[in-house]
Amino acid sequence: MEQNKIMPLQIGNVTLENNLILAPMAGVTDLPFRLLCKEKGAGLLCMEMVSAKAILYKNKNTQALLEIDPRENPVSLQLFGSDPDIISQIAHEIEERPFDILDINMGCPVPKIVNNGEGSALMKNPVLAGEIIEKTVKAIQKPVTVKIRKGFDDEHVNAVEMARVAQESGAAAVAVHGRTREQYYSGKADWDIIRQVKEAVSIPVIGNGDLLTAEDVIAMKEQTGCDGFMIGRGAQGNPWIFEQILHYFRTGEKLPKPSAEEVTDMILRHAKMMLEFKGEYTGIREIRKHAAWYTAGYPNSAKLRVAINAVESYEELERLLKK
Repeated sequence: MEQNKIMPLQIGNVTLENNLILAPMAGVTDLPFRLLCKEKGAGLLCMEMVSAKAILYKNKNTQALLEIDPRENPVSLQLFGSDPDIISQIAHEIEERPFDILDINMGCPVPKIVNNGEGSALMKNPVLAGEIIEKTVKAIQKPVTVKIRKGFDDEHVNAVEMARVAQESGAAAVAVHGRTREQYYSGKADWDIIRQVKEAVSIPVIGNGDLLTAEDVIAMKEQTGCDGFMIGRGAQGNPWIFEQILHYFRTGEKLPKPSAEEVTDMILRHAKMMLEFKGEYTGIREIRKHAAWYTAGYPNSAKLRVAINAVESYEELERLLKK
C-alpha cells in the first residue's frame, strides 16, 4: 500500500496537498463545480480554457470564465491560442489575478479550435509550441504547465517529443492525455505513452484519461510511474470521486456510492450556486446537463432527465427531485 499513498505534488513554487487534479473541461469546470470538487478533496482545480485573444479583445463573456473564489486555491488557469506574443502578453496582463498556475492548452480536439491552429493542432508544430511556452515562462513569475495528448493521430504520436520541448522551454509540469486528437474521447486511453513521457523528462508528469475509480489511479501509478492524476469525465456529476479515492488510499476501504438523497442534495446545492453565479436563466439551463450526469445509473434516471430538461426555475427543480 505504501507506493499507493496520495502524495503532495510540487509544481514550480506551488505545493499541492495531494496529487488528484480536476481536469480543465469547457462547459463543466466553472466556479460552482470547482468549489464542490475542492470540498471533496481535489488537490488542484483547473478552470475552463480561455482564449488569449478573447481576453486581448476584451470579450465580455470571458470575464466570468476568469473569476476565482478565494476558497479555491490552488487553482490553474488555462489559456489557449497559437500566437506566442499574444499568449505571453495576456499571461503577463492577467498575472495579478489570484490563480496559482498558468496552463497552456495543447490538447483540445474541437474542430473550430484545431482549425485555428490552436489546442491539439499545436501537437503538429513542436517548434511553435516551444516558442509559446518559452515566451510565456519568461513573461510571468508563476509556474507554466502544458496539457498535451498522445499525438495528433496514430501516424503522429509525439507526446514524448512535445514533453521534452515543454521541459526545455521552461514548463514546470506536463499533463498527458493518453488519446490522440483523432480519437477525441473515444476508445481506450493509452497509458503506455504516459509511461514513456515520464521516463523521458524530469518535470512532473500528470496522467489523464480513463480515471474513474481509486483502482484506476493505482493502476495508472503502477503502469506509468506518473506524479499526478488528472480526473476529467470521472468527476462529471461525481465530485465525490476525489473523496472516494482519498478515502480508499487512507483506509483501504471503498466508500459506497452516494445515496439518492445525497445526490439530490448535491444537485440542489450545485443549482443554487449556479443561479447565484450565473443568474436564473443561464444557471438553470446549465445545471440540466450536470443533473443528467449526477442521476445517471440511479433508478428512473432516464425519465428524470427528460423532466429535468424542462425545468425553468430552482423551485421546479426542487419539487421534481424531492417527489
